[in-house]
Amino acid sequence: MNTKAEFLSDLCDFLYPRSPYYGQFKPEYLAFNANLQDFSQRVNYICGLQTNGKISPEEAYKQIHHLWKHLKHTKKALDIS
Repeated sequence: MNTKAEFLSDLCDFLYPRSPYYGQFKPEYLAFNANLQDFSQRVNYICGLQTNGKISPEEAYKQIHHLWKHLKHTKKALDIS
């Protein structure tokens, strides 16, 4: 029988899937890839909320714009050209 920790781990894997990184290995590239996957997952949730009428298009735009700014800031902080 699954323990509570295993259940939460499986749930986390389901809600926040991650794909392996196959690009050139540099720590900054790996960190940016993790941030990019997080950005993608969050945008997907926001789109779903907007499509189902839970948030307005304006609110969805604001949230996605904020996430985009954060991703750009991360790219600059990691010094990726």
